Amino acid sequence: MNIGIVCYPTYGGSGVIATELGKGLADKGHNVHFITYNRPARLDSFHANIFYHEVRVADYPLFEYAPYDTVLTSKLVDVIKNQQLDILHVHYAIPHAAVAYMARNILKAQGIHIPFVTTLHGTDITLVGQNEAFRPVVEFSINESDGVTAVSESLKRDTISNFSIQNKIEVIPNFIDFSRFTKSDKDHFKKAIAPNGEHILVHTSNFRPVKRVLDVIEMFQIVNTEIPSKLLMIGDGPEREKAEAFCRQHAMCDQVRFLGKQDAVEELLSIADLFVMPSESESFGLAALEAMACRVPVVSSNAGGIPEVNIHGETGFLNEIGDVKSMAVHAISILKQEDIHQQFREKAFARAKQFHINNILPMYEDYYTSIIQRQQVAVS
Repeated sequence: MNIGIVCYPTYGGSGVIATELGKGLADKGHNVHFITYNRPARLDSFHANIFYHEVRVADYPLFEYAPYDTVLTSKLVDVIKNQQLDILHVHYAIPHAAVAYMARNILKAQGIHIPFVTTLHGTDITLVGQNEAFRPVVEFSINESDGVTAVSESLKRDTISNFSIQNKIEVIPNFIDFSRFTKSDKDHFKKAIAPNGEHILVHTSNFRPVKRVLDVIEMFQIVNTEIPSKLLMIGDGPEREKAEAFCRQHAMCDQVRFLGKQDAVEELLSIADLFVMPSESESFGLAALEAMACRVPVVSSNAGGIPEVNIHGETGFLNEIGDVKSMAVHAISILKQEDIHQQFREKAFARAKQFHINNILPMYEDYYTSIIQRQQVAVS
């Protein structure tokens, strides 16, 4: 198949999944065309079956804000026509689903029929999509999509409850590429960070308020009083300054390291003993799954799709949002005995394997095929 993929080219979950999906499809022999304003962050090597089409937005004095939607639509029309794409897959509803709808209709007027699939990732439904400035367009473009997928049952339920949806939503979960996310020998890293054999806890996020990064540090403070530990805070965002200030006020700077954005997250997960995710909203919990693939158990909230990944009492523990004390108690229960810790590690890894990219890719291929066939029947 010739497949077009539209996504945000950043470190966010939707862009990561879209890019890894495209790379996986290319490995299976499909031609994959990425269409976006920058090369996706995870698209970091040459592949004979992968093509990148940059969307360049002209900066005219007339425009206070450059009309990216319009330029992207025109680029999609050009790529679909000249590369003879079979299907277009857009990730994140805003604005990509609406743009795909416009491109499809422009091409239809020229006698070219191409279906598009919209994948919902989370905040495009639960946060941004609820804004009245976007809501009518989001609802319309979801219903006008030829196919709609969501990354979790939780997100599917949220979409149906928050919008008037007539279209069927297929759940295809996020996935892990085990060629990258796997536990490796990084003992020299661990000795540098925890020279006295301390346990290492890790949190990864974009440090937005919804991630509750202060909960991570407050939980760690309790854990560290009973079990000597270090905390690695990976990522950056608006809550980082507050978190760093909290550490300074409580004399925790020697125990907590803020590492900023990291490309090789898997190397840091390889030295982790526990992953912490106290989010008040998560459509899936991809960061937790990446940790589990590296044999790291997870202490998390029970928000959104996280319980579909992290199994309470097996791969880690689920807690009520904001219940820092319970999270700390559960963290200590995992870390205090090596044999128990090892059991959680192995069960986390076994659970992660269920989301292996090789298990999920065929679901997308089958879904594409069904959408293309439905389109062909409709046209004929």
